Amino acid sequence: MYCRYCGKEMVQGAVVCVQCGAPSGAGTAYCPFCGNPTAPGAVVCVKCGRQLSMAAVPPGTQQKSKITAGLLALLVGFGIHNFYLGYVGKGVAQLVLLLLGWILSLIGIGFIFVGAVAIWQLVEAIMIFSGSINKDAKGIPLKD
Repeated sequence: MYCRYCGKEMVQGAVVCVQCGAPSGAGTAYCPFCGNPTAPGAVVCVKCGRQLSMAAVPPGTQQKSKITAGLLALLVGFGIHNFYLGYVGKGVAQLVLLLLGWILSLIGIGFIFVGAVAIWQLVEAIMIFSGSINKDAKGIPLKD
């Protein structure tokens, strides 16, 4: 692991770089995998080919679990996985459609809404487990 601020080698799991004092993950001037300079805004290191955009989690942030999000979508329902990941709008939409389906089930057509939400959640569970959904609402990568 290399410091993204000064490019010097760091001990795996270090909180700060002992060479420059920058917090782990701070900076964008060097590749954290090979230590070579990177262009501003680069997404991939041209030297080693590794992805830079999700290379480090900002200090003090909590990563959400991919397994937890996927299981919430698959087993719990109600849009809970979207609330967990911070996508409140999608979570509210799924919850409202589900409640509307329950209410309309009194006249026999609620299965359309309940079924739609069930399919939506199944698709999102598959997308979470497959890695298509790999960030929370703040853009922080999900941990495995």
